Amino acid sequence: MALPLSPPADRPTLADGLSSPVVDLRQYTLFPGTRDRFVELFDTEFVEPQEAVGARVIGQFRDLGDPNRFVWMRGFSDMPARERALKAFYNEGPAWAAHAETARSMLIDSSDALLLKPVRPDSGFALDDAARRPPIEADLPNGIVIAAIHHLERPVSAEFIHFYETAVLPAVRQAGARPIGMFETKYSANNFPRLPIREGENVFVAFTGFASLAKHHEYLTALGRNKKAWKERLYPELTSRLLMPPQVLRLAPTTRSQLRG
Repeated sequence: MALPLSPPADRPTLADGLSSPVVDLRQYTLFPGTRDRFVELFDTEFVEPQEAVGARVIGQFRDLGDPNRFVWMRGFSDMPARERALKAFYNEGPAWAAHAETARSMLIDSSDALLLKPVRPDSGFALDDAARRPPIEADLPNGIVIAAIHHLERPVSAEFIHFYETAVLPAVRQAGARPIGMFETKYSANNFPRLPIREGENVFVAFTGFASLAKHHEYLTALGRNKKAWKERLYPELTSRLLMPPQVLRLAPTTRSQLRG
């Protein structure tokens, strides 16, 4: 579901249960050659057990820019629910107890994680609770998800959001992107310290979806041809607000990912 420039009255919100007000965005670095095995383990053993204790596995992905990186997102209804779910899964759950050693044997680093919240209630992920999660033997989806992580000196301001929604979003839509979520840092203490998060950072994360990698390439070409508006005005204006150029993750959903581009 694409994001509107301004939320219409009938737009579903987080209160409707379609999205998670608290999201962990996690990037794992794996030993070379182990990613496919890690994906199989994760999708087979770690999805339903997490959701059974109150977490929502939003999406899990192979990073197209790094063959050794696995990226995934997990959502919660609030911070107390996050603490309860993580304690239940990691401290008490049989799935983690049975497979933790295997998972750790493939992991170099699992500490690259951001705690996020939607910039407003209707900018979270709109996922269909009624949709059946595909089985692991399903075909890989064609779609891809792009996560653009913007680092700011200060917390995301209303002025930044206004600029992004009224200037940047129309340009990326016109070039062929489908906006699917906008998030910012959630400034809450990590209530499960066993899993580190990157604290002290001010980020704005924009997610867009594409029907295929080829469609994403067409989008980049269209942006590049939009020299006067995008290359000479909008992108320089965007990056002038940032500490560094956006970090862009090109994410290919696994067979069981609900967020699919």
